[in-house]
Amino acid sequence: MTVIGLDDTDSRERGMCTTYVAATLAQRVRAAGGTVERRVLVRLNPGVEHKTRGNAALAVHTDLDPASALDLAREHLDLAETADPRTNPGVVVAPGDPEAVPAAVADFSRAAVRDYHDIDDAVDLAAEAGYRTAHAGNGRGRIGALAAVGAWRAFDDWTYECISYRERDRWGTERDVDRESVFAAAERAYPAVWDTVDHGEGYPVCVPRTPCPILHGIRGDDPENVRSVAESIDGEPVASRALFVTNQGTDAHLQSADGFGAVSEGRAFRVDAEVVGPPETREGGHVFCELRSSDGERLEAAAFEPTKRFRDRVRALRAGDRLTVCGEVSDGTLKLEKFAVRELVTTERANPDCPECGRSMSSAGAGQGYRCRDCGTSADGKVDVPVERALEEGWYEVPPCARRHVAKPLVRGGFDAPTHPER
Repeated sequence: MTVIGLDDTDSRERGMCTTYVAATLAQRVRAAGGTVERRVLVRLNPGVEHKTRGNAALAVHTDLDPASALDLAREHLDLAETADPRTNPGVVVAPGDPEAVPAAVADFSRAAVRDYHDIDDAVDLAAEAGYRTAHAGNGRGRIGALAAVGAWRAFDDWTYECISYRERDRWGTERDVDRESVFAAAERAYPAVWDTVDHGEGYPVCVPRTPCPILHGIRGDDPENVRSVAESIDGEPVASRALFVTNQGTDAHLQSADGFGAVSEGRAFRVDAEVVGPPETREGGHVFCELRSSDGERLEAAAFEPTKRFRDRVRALRAGDRLTVCGEVSDGTLKLEKFAVRELVTTERANPDCPECGRSMSSAGAGQGYRCRDCGTSADGKVDVPVERALEEGWYEVPPCARRHVAKPLVRGGFDAPTHPER
């Protein structure tokens, strides 16, 4: 076996897509007499500054010999949008079974999803492992390429995406996709196929809005289901399709932290915390909430405007609620992706009601309790009264229109409390 890893071939402004580069490279491998066992799409740390929207790295698992694979991949870098100075593609070719990469390479892959690497880290480790590389520009793409090489050993939770590509002369133009067929296909295949549409926003999430070659991408837990949904969507002609095994929808980016004292910028965490103040809606519709973790450290969490109705879940929190929160720390704020309500405040302190007339008693003065001025009844102090809550215990998440590629949708299951999935 040979593993071809590649990354950083696209541009925010000029388009292209590394999945397309990998899919067409797989076609060239077959044309050269090789077979392709799988295409792997790995979403790396979403907090990395240099990423394009999805921060995807790709790998092709083939039986082509390493020398021929490197030649093909090097030639194929011609597809990269290197006219954009921020696009710096890289290739790593590794001989051997993808499950048998060195432990250090698998560790590198896990860290690429959860942390940061320098270019030299990737170059040195690739050389140590005996891998061949190629690049353009400063070759930053060799980081993602090496991460893609090690991913098959590094991770054990995998999903699928079937990507349909546009005809070349349509790239950069408005996509012609029949909305009704998208929603109908999504309804038939849910929950095995997820994040195809956002019912609350009425938006087809699977159709990108960038100038890239993708017409639509269908994600789910079963390869046949995602392929079937892709094939049932009406619209403009499809030039080609490719199935990818991927870490999308797995929460592979989250690190567990014992408290906010252990979190750091540009990384995503799962932390237990308590709400310490009422949520606040600020300019732009962003909702902020101050939290305190078990180590006594405080951190502000936020549900930003693009998370839409998820903000109402955050607005419904009260001081004293106990949560598990998940999200990336950026500029000193935890950008919420999901949270679990562990314990809700269900009572609040209030003036007692008069047992005679039912009206609320008033303070009788400092240290003198409460008194009904009409009936003359009295009480020693405030009492606990029930509070109606718009939340229940369990997990809440951002809607599909705001979900990061790597974040795990609640509908996939495997969570440690009841779930309240968004559709």
